[in-house]
Formats: sequence, C-alpha cells, structure tokens
Amino acid sequence: MVLPVETVVTFFTASVILALVPGPDNIFVLTQSALHGRVSGLWVTLGLCTGLVVHTTGVALGVAVIFQVSAMAFFLLKIVGGCYLLYLAWQAFRASATQTVSGEDCGMNWGRLYRRGIIMNVTNPKVSIFFLAFLPQFADPVRGPLTLQIVMLGFIFIIATVLIFGSVALLAGTIGEWLNTSPKAQLVLNKVAGFVFLGLALKLMATRQ
Repeated sequence: MVLPVETVVTFFTASVILALVPGPDNIFVLTQSALHGRVSGLWVTLGLCTGLVVHTTGVALGVAVIFQVSAMAFFLLKIVGGCYLLYLAWQAFRASATQTVSGEDCGMNWGRLYRRGIIMNVTNPKVSIFFLAFLPQFADPVRGPLTLQIVMLGFIFIIATVLIFGSVALLAGTIGEWLNTSPKAQLVLNKVAGFVFLGLALKLMATRQ
C-alpha cells in the first residue's frame, strides 16, 4: 500500500504550514536554541517528535477500529474533530502578534532537553485531539489498512516537523529577531493557519464513512 502522490504532497504542505505557525513547541525550540545553542535546539526537536510518535501510535491503534465498526462513532468523531478544528481556526484568526520572550538559562544538558521535549508533547492533550482530527482525513479504507496509513501519515508529519523545527533551531538568532521585529509576518502566518484549519474542518465534516 502506497499513499497517492497528491495525498502526500497535500498532507506534507499542510503539515509544513502548521509547523511554521508560532506555537508553544516551536517557540520552546527557538528559546532553548538561543539560550543553549543549536545542538540543544535539535535535541528538543527530537524530543518533541518522539512525542509525536506516541500520538501517532495511539491514533493508529484506535481510529481504525472506530472507523470500521461504528457509523455513529465515525459521525461523532468527525463532528468533534471538525468543531475542534473550527476552534483552532477561530483562535488563529483572533491571534495577535506577540514577542518571543526568552526564559532563564536552566542549565539543562542535552538529555534533559530531549526528555523535556517528549514530556511537553506527550502530556499535551490538544496534540492527541488534533492528530485524531487531522490524520484520518487523508486515509482511505480503499487504499488498504487504515492503521498503516495513519502510521505513514504520522511519519510524514514528523518529517515536516523535524525540517521546520530543525531549521528554527539552526537559525534561532535570526528567526528570533525576525519574530520580534515583524509582527505583520506573525499575523500573516496566523491567518494562513486559520484558513488551513477552516478548510480541514469543512473537509472532515463532509467526509463519509
């Protein structure tokens, strides 16, 4: 089973856009890179992406069963997921430009930064809900096992996250200065993210089992 090229391109593009939007995870990578150096930022990125593996596995093991055995569960899932995506779109459209504030140097070593990345991601329930709403939209039972498709999509999302967050880590100084001096750039990214979330919400609600 191979995902269609158009599905991979669309999903990867959406993942990159979402990874670019300023949020708790990439802001944490940015600040830790500025405080502790580029390598530390890369370790944080790896920790965050390890957390995404956990979320992907959870969705892959649960969503496939829900999709296959219960029409009501499918309906409720897409409504809940769609409403959550609409909420994210609403937040993105309302978001204002904010300056990045660096925290205090806590003297963490790379191993601790890696574990911190994992904990931050795994303990964030919004990531699980988001994956539950986001990944299944690009899976199709006709193409084969849903579990395998979800895992593949999760892997693609992780690749996009590594590329974007890794770039943030490597260019922390430049990006940090840009975010502080270009509020218009932040606003544009927020609006783009809002339209992405809105489109995904409408697509999910129109999906049939």
